[in-house]
Amino acid sequence: MTDQTSRPSITAVILAGGKARRMGGQDKGLVELAGRPLIEHVIARIKPQVSRILINANRNTEQYARYGYPVVSDSLSDFQGPLAGFLAAMQQVESDFIVTIPCDGPCLPDDLINRLYNAQQAAKAEIAVAHDGNRMQPVYALISTRLQQSLNEFLASGERKIDWWYARHNTVTADFSDAPETFLNINTLEERDRFQPIGHNSPSC
Repeated sequence: MTDQTSRPSITAVILAGGKARRMGGQDKGLVELAGRPLIEHVIARIKPQVSRILINANRNTEQYARYGYPVVSDSLSDFQGPLAGFLAAMQQVESDFIVTIPCDGPCLPDDLINRLYNAQQAAKAEIAVAHDGNRMQPVYALISTRLQQSLNEFLASGERKIDWWYARHNTVTADFSDAPETFLNINTLEERDRFQPIGHNSPSC
């Protein structure tokens, strides 16, 4: 396991800025699972892995601020997707890298940052993205903050697709094929209900 003190500075960015259309418009990060908002499960998983956390949210910012971490909203209007959240975070942090994670992934890998960082280092890449063995998980990524201008220009051109922006840079995947279940995302209330454990205060990861 890579010692946090021996690697470049990394800020974890929890993405809670979407419209959550499939959640009926509810703020997904605040939807409860096992008696706690989804974002609390994510914070519990990522906190041991990194010294800095930031939350990207476009509504209910006061509620998110109660967790004690900086909350930043998209600098672009009208909920323009995860890349807008990436950019908002890059505009605020002083870290060498950000690691992006969604607010609806309660089974976040315990070694997410170490694996992404090791893959990035091995390839001297600008971006390292998780791969579950079947497909890339694009919102689970370690990204150099030096790419802020590139991302700003990409979004200013009207583009929004994560894969297209990644393709412009030295991007490597990190192998998580041994733990694909850790990338489970809860996108609907029905999925939440199916995943709701009985008699426990944590999800069945």
